[in-house]
Amino acid sequence: MPSSNNRQRKLQAARAQRRAARMQQKQKREQTLVWITRGVIAAAIVGAFFWTVDVPKLFGSKGPVLSAATSQSSTSTSPTVAPSASATHPVQSWTAAPPLSAGANANTMVLGLNAGVISIALDKGAKETVASMAFLARHKYFDATRCHRLTTSGIFVLQCGDPTGTGSGGPGYTIPDENLPSADTSGVYVYPRGTVAMANTGAPHSGGSQFFLVYKDSPLPPKYTVWGRMTSGLDVLDRIAAGGTADGSTDGAPNPAIVISSATIH
Repeated sequence: MPSSNNRQRKLQAARAQRRAARMQQKQKREQTLVWITRGVIAAAIVGAFFWTVDVPKLFGSKGPVLSAATSQSSTSTSPTVAPSASATHPVQSWTAAPPLSAGANANTMVLGLNAGVISIALDKGAKETVASMAFLARHKYFDATRCHRLTTSGIFVLQCGDPTGTGSGGPGYTIPDENLPSADTSGVYVYPRGTVAMANTGAPHSGGSQFFLVYKDSPLPPKYTVWGRMTSGLDVLDRIAAGGTADGSTDGAPNPAIVISSATIH
């Protein structure tokens, strides 16, 4: 009998050990599943973070730039200027920026567009830019030129001032950055509706003739010279924006085409 009892106790102990081992394996599997699930959730959260934070940063960096390539890119959203491209008609060019005296009596620029008239009060805080824009307008540099770019997401601007209509044109000289706004704690500045500022290549002091008009508050790096404020014609700009782009994208040529028939200084 004692030996029989001992065998029974050993069998019971063995069964208990097997149950404990199975329970431990189950707990490990469940714990692994928990960590996998947490990892998937974390990855989803991180992915959502990058899509909601980094993508707007990309669009913010595409502000008004001077570049045919940039103006057609879906990942660039700043006013930019492109590498040189062939002009559609003869373009005037100079080797040096005009003197400050060119802007001495310049107070207002009036843009006559095929969509309406826009008046811009010139900002004396941007003396070199105002002198350049007044000089170019008096030489009819902007007459019969197309506004080549409209953006409708991320930033909200109409970009003009390139006589080639490609986003690559300029007057042959560059002007220094000036009258730059201050960034907020996130490193951007919200250019208010009605602002008129210079586009550039992304490099310092690379502005030329291309500029942008803001039809809706737009967050951008504070690297675009503010040289004017629209005093009338915001309704014209709104109608242009409402037309969207020719190809239906959020960044492209406006639809219908927008042409500056004249730019005059007063």
